Amino acid sequence: MGQKINPLGFRLGTTQSHYSLWFAQPKNYSEGLQEDQKIRDCIKNYVQKNIRTSSGVEGIGCIEIQKRIDLIQVIIYMGFPKLLIENKPRGIEDLKINVQKELTCVNRKLNIAISRIAKPYGHPNILAEFIAGQLKNRVSFRKAMKKAIELTEQADTKGIQIQIAGRIDGKEIARIEWIREGRVPLQTIRAKIDYCAYTARTIYGVLGIKIWIFIDEKE
Repeated sequence: MGQKINPLGFRLGTTQSHYSLWFAQPKNYSEGLQEDQKIRDCIKNYVQKNIRTSSGVEGIGCIEIQKRIDLIQVIIYMGFPKLLIENKPRGIEDLKINVQKELTCVNRKLNIAISRIAKPYGHPNILAEFIAGQLKNRVSFRKAMKKAIELTEQADTKGIQIQIAGRIDGKEIARIEWIREGRVPLQTIRAKIDYCAYTARTIYGVLGIKIWIFIDEKE
């Protein structure tokens, strides 16, 4: 039996850190967790509505949330922050107002900052969005995978593995297809591996995309 584990959870404390940093009493923990989810969903929905790109890539790598007693600090790591700022000069202010509506932050201030990812296609979430956009436009899955690998090679990564599962190309029987380029040492804890699982909704069903990117290894 294969014992599967999320590569990010497997490396917590060595090469991977938490995306949410806060402490809560056990009875308030679930509220804090739901609040985090609301913030993330609200940001993603806002970006989806306000960014129209030809490739269908929103470019959100990850969202970090840090909470203190009087402050909620949100850092959005984006591959293409210009798209959000160019379309709307008050983009961040509008986003802040939207998130505040969702939350009941009575005594807490909300801060939102946008940080640019230097090599966007070296990040699995942005790459998965790119592949999902290609699959929705009826591009062959092999072409989409190869193009994604070309894009990551430009971002100086050491290895990548892409897996697509579901009714690929509209076939009646679901199957799994995968491709690997370079090294992807999943069993090595000191290896810094970035991972994401993404759902692509196509006209013939839902496809699951998983991406593992081997960035670097700690000595």
